[in-house]
Amino acid sequence: MFDLDDLRSFIEVAEAGGVSPAAARLGVAKSVVSRRLLRLERQLDTQLLARTTRGSSLTEAGVTLREYAARACAEMELARDLLRPDGEVRGRLRLALPITFGLTHVAPVLAELGRQHPQLQVQASYSDAFVDLVGGGFDAAIRVGHLQDSSLLTRRIAPVQGKVVASPGYVERHGAPRTLAELAGHEVLMQGSETWRLLDGEKVVAVHPRGRFKADSASALAAAALAGLGLAYLPDFVTDSFVASGALVPVLTRHPVPQAGLYVVRPPGTHASRKVQVLIDAMVAAFGDAGSSATLEAAA
Repeated sequence: MFDLDDLRSFIEVAEAGGVSPAAARLGVAKSVVSRRLLRLERQLDTQLLARTTRGSSLTEAGVTLREYAARACAEMELARDLLRPDGEVRGRLRLALPITFGLTHVAPVLAELGRQHPQLQVQASYSDAFVDLVGGGFDAAIRVGHLQDSSLLTRRIAPVQGKVVASPGYVERHGAPRTLAELAGHEVLMQGSETWRLLDGEKVVAVHPRGRFKADSASALAAAALAGLGLAYLPDFVTDSFVASGALVPVLTRHPVPQAGLYVVRPPGTHASRKVQVLIDAMVAAFGDAGSSATLEAAA
């Protein structure tokens, strides 16, 4: 039987990249964390960390254990939540959030959450990359867009609208596409090799544009569009102010972007922990508004 503190210490070392920063996060001596790791390695009879002067990295066995350790710790926290008589929300809430929407919209919600629940430790990680929630030890993530099919549990908070935009200068030089076929002849700003979903009447059509400018940030793509580098497929909360000022104009309006969503997603499990539930409640209170997307637009 593994000691839960040993597993938590291992997860912290894996996330922080070393024993010293993990000890600082846990509020214990470095020697305590080292002792817990050695105990785990002895129990498993395998090396979990490759230790160097620059820090620590996970071995193949460590990568495998990390996923199971994260699940075990999450299950024990859930059990403690269900058995705790005082109903106080406490513990660490580790979240993955998109940069643009996370910083401009969700950060104030998290700050208020921390104020309301002084025993709750909020740890927010901002990135537009889709992280592995289980492997990364995340309790939940905030995601905007069209979710891919997965085993993750989702709670839809609000609808999100989007559109394809370009700068007036780009339209003046290259024209604006009016049909899906014309899209292939335009410079497109992309996050990667993603598929654009557009409406053709009532039918959702998947198109696969190409472009020379790519960035994993919605704000960076908006900046490129403002500079006249091409067409951008972005949510309204990023582009509304630019469209209102005339710095960007909607294009391909005959083929609008289908409605997407704002979601809280979490790893598979029977019940949401109390700390995740208070996050969901806070997000619904801030953005749900009986399913109206106007809340997001007003907050942008």
